[in-house]
Amino acid sequence: MNKYYNALELHKILEMLAEQASNEETKRMALALEPDTDVDSVRREVKKTSDAFDLSAKYGTPAFCNFKDVRGSLNRAKSGASLTLRELLNIAQMLYQVRMLSDWYISCDGEESSIGYLFVSLSPNKYLEEKIKNAIISDEEISDMASPALADIRRKIAQAGVKIRANLDKLVKSSDVQKSLQESIVTMRDGRYVLPVKAEHKGSIQGLVHATSSSGATYFIEPISVVEANNEIRVLQGQEQDEIERIIAELSADCANFAEAIAADYLTCAELNLYFAKSNLATKMRASVPEISDDGRIDLKKARHPLIDKDKVVPVNITIGYDYSALIVTGPNTGGKTVLLKTTGLLTAMTMCGLLIPAGDGSRVSVFQNILVDIGDRQSIENNLSTFSSHMSSIVEILNEADSRSLVLFDELGSGTDPVEGAALAVAIIEELTDRGSRLLATTHYQELKLFAIEREGIENASCEFDMTEMRPTYRLIIGSPGKSNAFSIS
Repeated sequence: MNKYYNALELHKILEMLAEQASNEETKRMALALEPDTDVDSVRREVKKTSDAFDLSAKYGTPAFCNFKDVRGSLNRAKSGASLTLRELLNIAQMLYQVRMLSDWYISCDGEESSIGYLFVSLSPNKYLEEKIKNAIISDEEISDMASPALADIRRKIAQAGVKIRANLDKLVKSSDVQKSLQESIVTMRDGRYVLPVKAEHKGSIQGLVHATSSSGATYFIEPISVVEANNEIRVLQGQEQDEIERIIAELSADCANFAEAIAADYLTCAELNLYFAKSNLATKMRASVPEISDDGRIDLKKARHPLIDKDKVVPVNITIGYDYSALIVTGPNTGGKTVLLKTTGLLTAMTMCGLLIPAGDGSRVSVFQNILVDIGDRQSIENNLSTFSSHMSSIVEILNEADSRSLVLFDELGSGTDPVEGAALAVAIIEELTDRGSRLLATTHYQELKLFAIEREGIENASCEFDMTEMRPTYRLIIGSPGKSNAFSIS
């Protein structure tokens, strides 16, 4: 994002948008948004956001889950690899998201929408979704329902285990064996059923020693009578693992067969999530759809800066590009002049990103090739620049770029140097940009600029109102009337 958009704090709006996203792909898409300079493209994107807003209002916002990027897994499956259980579950979750969105749009009664093509392009695959979900319980466990063969093997393992335990329980209860045991229990070592035998009685029970306790006082012995049954379980466990690997390979192959459709749906779901994230942000901001043009005309009605507390922000009306192309804004410090500039630039940039804006109905925004901004104290210690020098460096860059498709915002133009020279320089800059056809908003305290705006056609004065009785700003913008700094009165 360029430095001018950063100065307007557009990145903070995109961070707010990203917070409305459900998944990492959509968050990345939100943070990567940049203002589009093509008016038709901007209109299409704003229309999609508006339609998502309308659909949510009528039918409720569709549910989005935190689906994962499955494209890497799908590529591995296509190459013949077996996926992990987590990868397969992620694909099942992706398929669930696809099905939920498709079903939601079907429930919208055939509502015409500019984002309808995205819903229609989805390819629900309930068969594969349920096959994976029925087969896999968690990252580490396959369900008995995964295949009849697996269920049969596990049943045999359970039955063999019951027989062994019954056999060992008889031994444990035997008075001859009981005196040899450390505890009257059946336990397992290395996947085999064993008895905990006292070290001094290890020769009393015939069998295989599998382990000893850390103290050496206990030997874990597998009695000869259950060795064969334990071996049978080992064979069945090998068959179980083979069947699990076969099931995973089969599920992976199924995913490979539908890889292209699932990968395409992943991006479609992320894109749909972005439009509904924009819609949700619009709801939070109480935003509306502006009229969009590329004729340089801006008419913001009851515009509110989206980063100021909605209970404290004062709506303003801002108009430029109709009877005048430049607006010179004057008034006291803390009167809201800088906020006015940022509101104009930020709402324009938001529109160009396909967002709805916190402004009243009937507002109009123009698409610009450039939004060029010089706002704030740019004094640079690193580059040994004064406030004035830093401002002038920025202004020179702006003059090198500005044309008839530019919106230029200057805060305290010409300040930081001798007032007479600063005012003369500011007049020359405004005159040059006006001659080029740029749209310009500039704040100032210079009397000379107020007079210049009165005398020069195409330039208008405006003031940020200040209540002298209450000694506080009202933040209202009065176009056509220059303001006063009221420095002495405020002091």
